[in-house]
Amino acid sequence: MRTSVLWLNDYLEPPASADEQAAALTSAGLPFDGGDTAENGEPWQEIETTSNRGDCLCHVGMAREVAAVTGRRVREPQVTLAPSAEQALAFVKVRNHEHAMCPLYTARVIRGVKVGPSPEWLQRRLVAIGQQPRNNVVDATNFVLFELGQPTHVFDLATLAGGEIHIRRATQDEPFLPLGADAKEVKLCPSDLVIADRDRPVALAGVKGGAMASVTEATTDLVLEAATFDAVAVRNASRRHAIASDSSYRFERLVHAAEVNAAADRLAALIIELAGGTLCAGVVSDGATVPAARTIALRPSRAHRILGFDIPVPRMMELLGTLGFAPRLATHGGEEVIETTVPPRRTDVEREIDLIEEICRLNGLDAVPVADTIPVRLGQQNAVERGTRVAKDLLAGMGFVETITHSLVSERMAEPFLAAGATLLKVEDERAGGEPALRPSVVPSLLRVRRHNEDQGAASLRVFEFASAFHFAGGTHVERPTLALVADAPEGARDGQLAYRLLRGTVERLMASIAPHVAELRFEQSDGPAWLSPAARVSVGGMPVGVIGLVDARVLKLFGIERPTAACELELRGLLGAYPPDNAATELPAFPASDRDISAIVAESFAYADLEREIRALSLPFLESITFVTTFRGKQIGEGKKSVTLRLLFRAHDRTLRSEEADASATRAIATLREKCGAEIRS
Repeated sequence: MRTSVLWLNDYLEPPASADEQAAALTSAGLPFDGGDTAENGEPWQEIETTSNRGDCLCHVGMAREVAAVTGRRVREPQVTLAPSAEQALAFVKVRNHEHAMCPLYTARVIRGVKVGPSPEWLQRRLVAIGQQPRNNVVDATNFVLFELGQPTHVFDLATLAGGEIHIRRATQDEPFLPLGADAKEVKLCPSDLVIADRDRPVALAGVKGGAMASVTEATTDLVLEAATFDAVAVRNASRRHAIASDSSYRFERLVHAAEVNAAADRLAALIIELAGGTLCAGVVSDGATVPAARTIALRPSRAHRILGFDIPVPRMMELLGTLGFAPRLATHGGEEVIETTVPPRRTDVEREIDLIEEICRLNGLDAVPVADTIPVRLGQQNAVERGTRVAKDLLAGMGFVETITHSLVSERMAEPFLAAGATLLKVEDERAGGEPALRPSVVPSLLRVRRHNEDQGAASLRVFEFASAFHFAGGTHVERPTLALVADAPEGARDGQLAYRLLRGTVERLMASIAPHVAELRFEQSDGPAWLSPAARVSVGGMPVGVIGLVDARVLKLFGIERPTAACELELRGLLGAYPPDNAATELPAFPASDRDISAIVAESFAYADLEREIRALSLPFLESITFVTTFRGKQIGEGKKSVTLRLLFRAHDRTLRSEEADASATRAIATLREKCGAEIRS
């Protein structure tokens, strides 16, 4: 809020310099944000306020804060009114149809005013904070707004049809012309609250007055509006019609109904002082019952525990009293407490902890003791977090780039990844645009990243992401935490086998890192899912954990990708939950190993895992490991067959293994492959 240094001093005894005001407000949690001199030569300062401190959006509110910090006294504006014998009710009638949106509406009537220029002192105050003086009546409303923080409005009584004021909802497409030289007529809707006379809206409640009932030089009789409106209703109307004002800014930050009448009396007295006229007796109002002031009990012992240092009880009461709280000592359950009545304007103070915060900031944040060191005990990451971090580090080391993509995709891109029997989950929000579907797989998001990078000239790319996929099945929303990986074939490759082998090797390395002691990892050919062709199911110890394969050509075309691309989707939460694995250090072998390669020609239906399983079932002496070397297909092998090469590693732990011993075990393995798998041994 922009404040005038001189205007603020109107309410301080003794006055404070600009630097003193800035320092005091900053220490109270209202930071100084620069200042300058207005065109009339008066200094002004910009003071930041938080959204819950609507009471500080005025000069009296700022003066209270300065006085509380510096020990000064606040001079509140004094009001003296002498109403005439005429009753306001004889000239205007008020009907509030929406107590929830307008808790209190009041109207006062002043007759016989003379509209003209404002006196110099008033103009100087408004110009100092960047306001443009209009006339003595309108300027008085602006003065009260920036003095007390209460928005008000004045109507020309002669323009109010039937002398009636109705606080009601607008009708659909009801026209309204706001004040302002460049204002354009807007069409209202039933969500808008308006102030209307018998025939038409004369103000958009809490936001802007209407041009049809505005004060002019010919105005002689006034209706003074002072009210409070629901903050959300005002905010929505202001944004819906792109109309903002100093009044709406304050109503959006809450104006309490108990503050309305004092500000209205101040406005009435000021208008009579500036423009003459007489105030009709009585206030015409309608609204809900004004809530009683809150009373909060503050335990000094609790304040001490929260703050970490002691503030004497008399000092606590003094600090609260300077802001208009009404503290008094009492005893609850044998414990001394400070019972505090909260001023209605302090809508931000609701609980004991709020009072403790007030005491702390007013006592001075620099008075809070600061320890040179703070003991910190770091909590251990849970198993899933630790395992995920290890997996990410491994993937990054293998040349994969982590992505963070949006969970919404277009329906066209989501449908190919939808499992049988499942349906898409969609959001009903216009901000989603053409991408309303929660992704049923993270792979489409990665494919879109791949296409974008290809457009930017990236020749090849490997990407991964830990994220959730969503769908609807069995009457429930399903969320699946997954790891998705995408890798394309090297430039110039005619098929995706290299991409698939890269991705399969990555999965093997990943499983060896996060679950090295779990039973065997298997890749078994599968008919699904539809977005992979060919595809393989990935299982660990017989438990399915995901799928891997080449992305179907039709799906690649959907994303505009021409290069063969492999993709994998894994659900690793169960394995990560057991991280870290139980590892034990073992002594390195003291004797050399001896290896034997076996190249077996078998039918395409035999998987490498089948061959390995048959050999392991023999429990060959000295066998340490079996590893895959390569697979070869060609005319020399024959149609429907392949040559699979395995490497058997043999080692004795107490001596150097003799060649004949390794040969004997290898011979048994060859015989088993011939017998069980119908293999033809090439070497």
